[in-house]
Amino acid sequence: MTEKELQHLADLSALSLSEAEMAALGGDLERILGYVRQLDELDTTDVEPTFQVYEMENIWRPDEIVAFEADREELLALAPESKDNQIKVPKVL
Repeated sequence: MTEKELQHLADLSALSLSEAEMAALGGDLERILGYVRQLDELDTTDVEPTFQVYEMENIWRPDEIVAFEADREELLALAPESKDNQIKVPKVL
């Protein structure tokens, strides 16, 4: 990685690094990228993509409307304060 790329990464990360720290970071990132580049050497032509590594699956359920047995007056009675058939709340600006 170039010094400019390292400085850009440091800026994006809001890091203030000394020259020694930049050199150490550059070495560390080169080793990490080298390790990741090893994946390019793998032959994956007959390997199906994996989207979930755990044996999990979605649990689907039908959307059902459940009737709630309460009328407007009962619900308004639960509110600390109401006015004109509406719940009165503090003003939010």
